[in-house]
Amino acid sequence: MIGAMIVELGHFALVLALFVAAVQTVLPMIGAQKGWPGWMAVAEPAATTQFLLVAFSFAALTYAFVTDDFSLRLVVDNSNTLKPMLYKVAGVWGNHEGSMLLWVLILSLFGACAAWFGGNLPPALRARVLSIQALIGVAFYLFILFTSNPFWRVDPAPMNGFGMNPLLQDPGLAFHPPFLYLGYVGLSMSFSFAVAALIEGRVDAAWARWVRPWTLAAWMFLTVGIALGSLWAYYELGWGGFWFWDPTENASFMPWLIAAALLHSAIVVEKRETLKAWTILLAILAFGFSLIGTFIVRSGVITSVHAFATDPTRGVFILGLIAAFMGAALTLFAIRAPAMEAKGVFSTVSRETALVLNNVLLAVACFVVFIGTIWPLVAELAFNRKLSVGAPFFDLAFTPFMMALAVILPIGTLLPWKRGRLARAALPLRGGAVLAVAVALLVYAVQSGHSALGPLGVGLGVWLILGALTDLASRTGRGGPMARLGRITRLPRADWGRVTAHAGLGITFIGIAGVMAWQVQDIRVARLGQSYDVGGYNITLKDVHQVQGPNYTARVADMVVTKDGREVAVMHPSKRFYPVAGTPTTEAAIRPGFTRDLYLVLGDAQKGGGYAVRTYIKPFAMWIWSGAIIMALGGLLSLTDRRYRIAAGARKAAPAQAVPAE
Repeated sequence: MIGAMIVELGHFALVLALFVAAVQTVLPMIGAQKGWPGWMAVAEPAATTQFLLVAFSFAALTYAFVTDDFSLRLVVDNSNTLKPMLYKVAGVWGNHEGSMLLWVLILSLFGACAAWFGGNLPPALRARVLSIQALIGVAFYLFILFTSNPFWRVDPAPMNGFGMNPLLQDPGLAFHPPFLYLGYVGLSMSFSFAVAALIEGRVDAAWARWVRPWTLAAWMFLTVGIALGSLWAYYELGWGGFWFWDPTENASFMPWLIAAALLHSAIVVEKRETLKAWTILLAILAFGFSLIGTFIVRSGVITSVHAFATDPTRGVFILGLIAAFMGAALTLFAIRAPAMEAKGVFSTVSRETALVLNNVLLAVACFVVFIGTIWPLVAELAFNRKLSVGAPFFDLAFTPFMMALAVILPIGTLLPWKRGRLARAALPLRGGAVLAVAVALLVYAVQSGHSALGPLGVGLGVWLILGALTDLASRTGRGGPMARLGRITRLPRADWGRVTAHAGLGITFIGIAGVMAWQVQDIRVARLGQSYDVGGYNITLKDVHQVQGPNYTARVADMVVTKDGREVAVMHPSKRFYPVAGTPTTEAAIRPGFTRDLYLVLGDAQKGGGYAVRTYIKPFAMWIWSGAIIMALGGLLSLTDRRYRIAAGARKAAPAQAVPAE
């Protein structure tokens, strides 16, 4: 009885949050237009109230999953009594309806954070930002309540549920959606700031300083979310890859690329007050691609293990949201853009030019991914032709832009603002360039019968890492080692963050190049006791036995790995079967290493005896995700810099603005 009451209160709280968001949308915007402080002040308590209501609603749904309340259709479809507790909790967002509730929870959280920590913002701008953020919330509350209500009941309630997709019952995927949504939804703040600035008709260095922390936080969370999803695909799906250019993978990658461009573009606005219109456009497009990603995953236009929904009604609703928000924002942009005059001028050789080139490469790369992702849908709808755009297209069309970006990145960081000399900026990078080329040539000489893309990728990765270190060294000035070391420790965290993120990108480059160029693959039927050699390892299938898990049965292999006559590991790849869902899964056994991973997959039993076994040797595989985490760490370091915290600089300005009491 108490559980049913909690769930009903959660449903009521969600409805109430819709009305609070509607009030937050209307009153602060009118107050900002009319200059009424009281109406503008409504935004802050409304944002806090909205967050508390949605948090209670989300907690009520979590309670229903944890207590196995099978009177809710969502719990019946996505849980059962045998599921481990972690996956009962993860089941809350491991489906369409629950994930959308997580979406609005994070949306309201960002709005509340803007209310709590936005004291340095001008009152009118803060009111408009919170009003637009609430408007986004209104749209998604309506979407949830009318098409995706997580609190729909089942009568009579069954004794047990069907359970979640077994592929999603994994610790990595339990944490992947929250991080991804923190990135997706975080870009709504950049959108809100952009539209608020367009309404005011004012974009300046202060605006860029305010919008950067929100964009940086979203980009950081998106980086971690994409890395977790890629790592899950690597070890859970059993196919041995880290990126398949699946439409749902691309759905998260496109806003990541645009957010990276926005971060660099906002630097130019902050430092030089130029590229204003372009930066506003990027802020709009970043959230637009987040909405497009939502449509791809939830519209039913694709079939994927990542996809949540197959109801076309939901897809039409999301398309309407995209048309409404993007149409209104871009129309407002078209009206206001001519008035956003650029104050700074710069020469062809300058840091501004390097950042513009950076933006162009990232934007075009995003456009390439978008075309490759959406074209099969367009071809089917417009021409009634079924087309497939796979990895070969993306690898060929996308890779050159990333290589060009890697080449210019270290040089761009050393160029001065406004005007510079290319030869002078590149001078400190001579040693790094020579070493990067030498490493690439050495790798090319050592390898045999492989593509030149491997050595090229490793060389570019080394170039990025050495460029980041050179950038760090250039900030220390002249003097002895101790004096320079002292200056390094006093560098702003934003400088450390930039260097760390660029070095992380270089590490990821090396990892991708290693896996793509030098992977060794062996597929065979192995019998019990039989040994075989792959990539310098000797592998023996010792035994295959049955294991009973909490909600599955598994066939587990014992495979002994030796190298040069010495036992390296005993690995246990397995095949699981989940009776409730009636679904098998493949659990790869991976022995990670600094320079290579050993990856074993157990297949089905064969009619003639033995088992299908796949073996992969994956050079530098873990560098891919290590580099991504280091990039995210760089974002975190920059975010903690006092110059880019939301409240930075406000305290000094406050006394000058104080008015004596009458």
